[in-house]
Amino acid sequence: MTTPHHGRPLQVQRLQTVPADLVDSFYELYRAAFEPLRTLAAARHVLSPAEFAEEMADERIDKYVAFGEDGTALGLTTFTGDLTAVPWIEPAYFAARHPAHAARDAIYYLGFTLTHPDVRRSLVFRTTLQPIIDRVVADRGVVAFDICAHNDTVQHMSATLEQWMVGACDGTMRAPDRQTYYEMEVHGPRVA
Repeated sequence: MTTPHHGRPLQVQRLQTVPADLVDSFYELYRAAFEPLRTLAAARHVLSPAEFAEEMADERIDKYVAFGEDGTALGLTTFTGDLTAVPWIEPAYFAARHPAHAARDAIYYLGFTLTHPDVRRSLVFRTTLQPIIDRVVADRGVVAFDICAHNDTVQHMSATLEQWMVGACDGTMRAPDRQTYYEMEVHGPRVA
């Protein structure tokens, strides 16, 4: 798939594994995109280099990669129809809520999506997601994803994804579950 990016061609490729020689450069792109979440989200969003390499080699997880005209990786989105490939979610939760979809293997998980900081306001993000949207629409599937509060309230990612999906299909988006982190700062013992 080729899409214009600021007047230049943008090539998106679906990879099942990322060649070993590209993993390090993709990890740098990943770190550039996700590093700010270390202090903005309670859940850990930054994989270690080994965890990242393992995900890049996992054939159960598709990698949609946007390359610029010069071959530079500009965006990466992970996507799977095998929910057991995502260690932080419970596949039975989705199968119980969508048994007909589960029976025909039409439940998907959108993992992380990132765009190089230099091209965040371009078509890169949308371009890596378009083949995924097309696939879910064609399968009349269910796609699940998680977004930290910062990316949802500041970056408006769920609203953006909903807008793109509704532009391509008749569907309903909802938040069936929430994980809320609490903290309590203790100032000392209670004084009687």
